[in-house]
Amino acid sequence: MSAPDFIRTLREKIGHDPLWLPAVTAVVLRDSTDDSPWAVPEVLLVKRADNGAWTPVTGICEPGENPDATAVREVKEETGLDVRMDALLGVGAMSPVVHANGDQATYMSIALRLSVIGDDAPVVGDEENVEAGWFSVARMPVTNPQFRMMVADAAAQRKHPSGFTPRTGFHKRN
Repeated sequence: MSAPDFIRTLREKIGHDPLWLPAVTAVVLRDSTDDSPWAVPEVLLVKRADNGAWTPVTGICEPGENPDATAVREVKEETGLDVRMDALLGVGAMSPVVHANGDQATYMSIALRLSVIGDDAPVVGDEENVEAGWFSVARMPVTNPQFRMMVADAAAQRKHPSGFTPRTGFHKRN
């Protein structure tokens, strides 16, 4: 997996020490392809090359890059799809990560709901993922509870936008 140039430069100076990094989680939804009256939206997911986990598209913000631009760029790079930002879902720290090369990081993720502009057939666009596809929100293979919560929030916000309050932290609401 390729790290942005600014991360490689930082790592030359600090080694594997923990980094606190701004990132996005791009939750892309579309209407269900199921005609049932109980159909729920579908979510775009990628299967990560590094750990085999299914997740929404994620990515690190480049210095000076706004989160919506990061989300649009990352979805295009990873799946070939053109998207637009529809809503802010929340902002919060993800669980700390130790990458395969020993690099430690914690990501402050800005979760955004997006929708596809035009063709919605995803492809694997780079080496970060091995598969990309659409899944029913009710039957998605995502196991990380933080990502599951973001997808649930995206579906809730899409259905009832005026009643939705973005999260501050990806933990259960009290």
